[in-house]
Amino acid sequence: MKKEIMKDPFFLSQKAIPANPITDKQVIVDLQDTLRANRDRCVGLAANMIGSHKAIIIVAAGPFDIVMVNPVITKKSQPYQTEEGCLSHTGMKSTTRYQKIEVRYQDATGKTHTGTFTEFTAQVIQHEIDHLQGILI
Repeated sequence: MKKEIMKDPFFLSQKAIPANPITDKQVIVDLQDTLRANRDRCVGLAANMIGSHKAIIIVAAGPFDIVMVNPVITKKSQPYQTEEGCLSHTGMKSTTRYQKIEVRYQDATGKTHTGTFTEFTAQVIQHEIDHLQGILI
């Protein structure tokens, strides 16, 4: 179900709790539906942006949406400065991102993956993982 985007800074500043891809399936479906409904202005969401404190993100990578449950960045390289916007607040904020990252995560079925991501997709993943840490960009 499409959810409203959370804008409460207190709620968004709380760290996520571990998720279970099976028992938290509804959060995954809600993230998918909400991303699809906001595709014209959004390329990624974290669960706290739709009112859940679970450690789940979704990222649009070209024609595919990647669901990441309990994602952890295990490697990062090539830092750069950039500005980002977010559906959960107005304006742009300056931040440091990494050109290349490696992420360990579970998919929606519970299978563990390690993926290497670069450039814009890496930037979006970093932004969403920041949300899970209560970091507001």
